[in-house]
Amino acid sequence: MTLDQTQIWIVIAGMAFGTFFIRWSFLGLLGDRELPQWALRHLRYTAVAILPGLIAPLILWPSGTGGEPDPARLLAALVAFGMGMWRKSALWAIFSGLITLYAVQYLLG
Repeated sequence: MTLDQTQIWIVIAGMAFGTFFIRWSFLGLLGDRELPQWALRHLRYTAVAILPGLIAPLILWPSGTGGEPDPARLLAALVAFGMGMWRKSALWAIFSGLITLYAVQYLLG
């Protein structure tokens, strides 16, 4: 399926228009108002809900190994999770997982 220049620009303009109004609905309409307590409570869990969906495929089906689970990535994820639970710090979790990943990859060759 090939698209001509006009169709491509219509799709780009439509996407720009759509994303602008999605952001404007929060910033323009609600920017100077206080959000209700129930909405603030739900927004606190946004990162907790999104991050596992972004990270899990990179751990379980990494493209670097052809989609096969990799022991180095699994161990790094477990160390990062454990460090995050123990230290209650995202930076400790990130750096411990990073160090574990590269150390295990170096040791395994």
